[in-house]
Amino acid sequence: MLRDKTALRATAPSILLVLNSFVWWIFISAIFNSTVNDLNLLETQKLYLFITFYVGIGVAAIVGSKLFPRTRTKSLYVWLFIGTIATFLLTAVSSETLLIDILLTFFLGTSIGIGLPSCLSYFADSTSVKNRGFVGGIIWSIVGVTALIFAFLVNMLGHSEAIIALTMWRLFGCFAFIVLSRKHATPATQKAPSFLELIRKREILLYLFPWVMFCFINFAELPILEREFGADFVFVQLAESVFVGIVAVVGGFIADIAGRKRVVIAGFVMLGIEYAALSAFSISPATLYLFLIFDGITWGLLVSVFLTVIWGDLGENFEKEKYYMLGGLPYLLANFLYIVIKPYAGDIPSPTAFSFASFFLFLAVLPLMYAPETLPEKTIRERELKNYIEKAQKEATKAQKKEEENTQRENGDAEVESEGEDFKEKLKEAEKYY
Repeated sequence: MLRDKTALRATAPSILLVLNSFVWWIFISAIFNSTVNDLNLLETQKLYLFITFYVGIGVAAIVGSKLFPRTRTKSLYVWLFIGTIATFLLTAVSSETLLIDILLTFFLGTSIGIGLPSCLSYFADSTSVKNRGFVGGIIWSIVGVTALIFAFLVNMLGHSEAIIALTMWRLFGCFAFIVLSRKHATPATQKAPSFLELIRKREILLYLFPWVMFCFINFAELPILEREFGADFVFVQLAESVFVGIVAVVGGFIADIAGRKRVVIAGFVMLGIEYAALSAFSISPATLYLFLIFDGITWGLLVSVFLTVIWGDLGENFEKEKYYMLGGLPYLLANFLYIVIKPYAGDIPSPTAFSFASFFLFLAVLPLMYAPETLPEKTIRERELKNYIEKAQKEATKAQKKEEENTQRENGDAEVESEGEDFKEKLKEAEKYY
């Protein structure tokens, strides 16, 4: 059933591509932050490097979403190889060559942003609207487990060894994708509307506004959470990846049955409750575990549906790069808020920060109430009808078995009665004889 649900042969290249790319993104951004912070530079110079990195991501994502659709698969080959080179060149960053550092940083940011919209668009075109949520959940489940393994591996290695390990991971993704995608057919799609047309669409804005708010609040609150939980926060982030992995599959499965909108609203409400609880109660081991559970469930619900599914649904039969560019950039660029806010996190009262986060998250739910469901009504009705027929068939099978048992029982009773009559007659004959 799992093989049928995921259509493994058709989705295997996209599963590998997204898995490799997001594990790479998670750790390359962490290693880049560590590399820059360890440099013997002024804080303003470090900030220039971070700005260059995120500007490179943003500009490249816009350019890539326009150029890559023309030859998407071949462009993705090049993108994976460029990412391998950019990762390895991170070993050349040093405190003595600021200009070279800026160039390498921009190259690294470009290597991330230019292909990511096409990566997700490739995934969307490899799946159908009926199974996109479940396949997305499978991907993020594997991402969670792989990230956990990588975290332990990187922790044991030195800085240079960690960069080399990540380079090998990206190179493996490059060759594996080339092998798996050789027989993958590219579906025919229409040219996407312009960016101006997209941001004017009501359904795009109703989903984009809450997603932007979620990304910004999440990364803005991160330095404050680190300060409050201290060393235990590392444990939380590692354990949370397990929750994300489990919930992502469940959330994706529900999104394919009940619709994406319900799953997204549930995630936002849960995150709002999480920050409301943090603002109401003092930080303690109990609130730490509460945060772990709620945040893990929230990310599991939102990341599988919001980041990988909804923009593909909204893209319908168009080229989806521009849709995923709009949906992916808030997630990628919001990391910059963590860098900006971290030096001032000590001056921000945590109850105030958590209260504001809770308020704005509940506020973000309002546009979702008016947003259209991206899972087609026809698909929902077909699933309901299919479930009804399956239940009816089970009930009919049970009724048939029961009827057969009753018939057998009646036949058995008749045979017993007949045997009883024969026995009585024989008994009478025996009595006459004796």
